[in-house]
Amino acid sequence: MRIRTAGVVAVFALALAASGCGGDSDEPATKESPQAASGKLVIWADDKRTAALKPFAEKFGQENGVTVEVQAVSKDLQTNFVTAAQQGSGPDVVVGAHDWIGNLVQNGSIDPVQLAADQKSAFNETAVKAVTFNGQLYGVPYAMENLALIRNTALAPEAPKTIEDLVAAGKKLKADKKASEILCLQAGQNGDAYHIYPLYTSAGGYLFGTTANGDYDPKDLGVGKPESVEAFKKIGALGEKGEGALKRSITPENSIATFTGKKCAFLVSGPWAVADVKKAGIAYDISPVPGFAGGKEAQPFVGVQAFYVASKGKNKALAQEFVTNYVTKPDLAVALYQAEPRPPALTAALDQVKGTDPDLAKFTEAGRNGQVLPAIPAMAAIWDPFGKAEAAVIGGADPAKTITAAGTTIAGQIK
Repeated sequence: MRIRTAGVVAVFALALAASGCGGDSDEPATKESPQAASGKLVIWADDKRTAALKPFAEKFGQENGVTVEVQAVSKDLQTNFVTAAQQGSGPDVVVGAHDWIGNLVQNGSIDPVQLAADQKSAFNETAVKAVTFNGQLYGVPYAMENLALIRNTALAPEAPKTIEDLVAAGKKLKADKKASEILCLQAGQNGDAYHIYPLYTSAGGYLFGTTANGDYDPKDLGVGKPESVEAFKKIGALGEKGEGALKRSITPENSIATFTGKKCAFLVSGPWAVADVKKAGIAYDISPVPGFAGGKEAQPFVGVQAFYVASKGKNKALAQEFVTNYVTKPDLAVALYQAEPRPPALTAALDQVKGTDPDLAKFTEAGRNGQVLPAIPAMAAIWDPFGKAEAAVIGGADPAKTITAAGTTIAGQIK
C-alpha cells in the first residue's frame, strides 16, 4: 500500500482545515454566499468519506439555499475525476490525496484555492506545504499520514534506537520461538517504495533534489546515483540472503495480519493499521521508524488528504465558498477524524481529539522530520521501477547494477 486515500471524509476535513489556514492574502475569505449559490454543488469522495461528509454538506446547503450532493466513487477516483472533468461531467469539489496535485494541475482539472493568511496559519505547516504546487495553494488539507514503527510491547518492551537494534531483538525472539519473522515491512514480489523509503533515506538515498525555492526538481534524480547505490547495499544486507529482516513474503496483503497474529514484534505501517491491532487485543506502542546506526535519520513520506475545487465545475464560486469557509471549520475536521482516525491537518481539530487518542501525537512525532511525498508528475515514473529494484535486491540481486538500471528506466520515463 502506498498512500491510502482518506476519501470524502478526509476531503471535508481538509476543507475545514483550509478555511482555517491563511493564503497569500491578508484579507479574510468572503463569508457571503456566492451568486452561484442558486445552483447545485456536487462533491466526489470515496466510499468511506461520503457518509461523514453528507451531514455537513446538507447543513451547508441549507445555510446557502442550495442543493449539495455527495457522490461516492468507489474505484480510481483520480482517473475518473480527470476523465469526467475533461468531458464536462465532473463534480465541483473532489477529495483526495495531495500527490494527485501535479497530475491534476497538468491536466487543468483543479483551480488554486484562496485562503487568507489567518486561515493558512491555522493548519499544520507541512500540510500546507504538501498542497502547494508551483507556488500556489491548490487544496485545503484535512488529514495527514505517515509511517511509524508499531511494536508488540509484550514481545518488545523497548523501542529500538536503530534498525540494527531492531534486527537483533527480532532475531532473539525468533531464536526463542516467540516470533517467526524479524520485521513486518511490506515488500512483496514488486517491492514497495513507500514503505522502504525511511530506510532508503537513512542510508543516504534520495529521489529528487530540490530547487532554490524548495520544490522538488525532476531534473535532479537521485535514483541510480552513488547515494542510492550505497542505500541499496544496506537494504540488500537486511534481505533474504543477509539478515533476513526484509522478505518478499511480507506483502501488502499480509503484513498487518502477520503482526496481529503475533508472528512478528515490529510492524512498519501507518494509522490505517491501528484498528486491526486494537481488534487483535495486542498491547502496542508507536515510535519513529529507526534508521541505520551512524546513518541519517529515517524519514518517512508525509501524505495529506485534501479538498480540491474542480476547474471545470459548474458551480465554481460555490465550491470555493465551501472549501475555504466551511471545510476549514474544526467540527468537520473532527467528524472526518472520527470516520477514519488520522491526525487532522487543522491544528484546532488536532488539539480537540489528541487528548482521547494518544496515538495521534505519536504518529505526528514519527513524521515530524518526514519528507512531503512528491506531487510532481515525474513521481509517477518512480513507483514501479524503484519497487521492483527493491524486491530484487531483497531477494539477493546485485544492489549497484539493480538500482542503476532502475535509475536509467526512471530517467527515460521522465519528460
